[in-house]
Amino acid sequence: MIELERFEEIVYEITETLPEDFFRELHGGVMVRPQSRLHPAAVEGDLFILGEYRRDRYLGRFVVLYYGSFQRCFASLEEEALREKIRRVILHEFRHHLESLAGERDLEIEDERALFQYKYCSRGPCEP
Repeated sequence: MIELERFEEIVYEITETLPEDFFRELHGGVMVRPQSRLHPAAVEGDLFILGEYRRDRYLGRFVVLYYGSFQRCFASLEEEALREKIRRVILHEFRHHLESLAGERDLEIEDERALFQYKYCSRGPCEP
């Protein structure tokens, strides 16, 4: 796995390629935190939060990526494959941001469905 400093460089290289409009009202920008973050719904300590779009009363809107979570989930990936995972997470979180600005919840609903699949269907057959 790449070092934290290189991870941050990649995050900022990717965000620099995004359209300026994506950053509208994103007061806190994009930040990297070194820790991993276990999802509260993790069944066996196996579901990590890679990134989050946050709205905070004091800090405003911002995106966080968790280096430690990427480490735990993708430690064996080469840098280019990891870069693609980072890019996908960044785009996912920016979609949350843009939908929030538009008053939409489509991605939230998709995330809720995926969480349902994880929690209830990973242990056997499940109806959609």
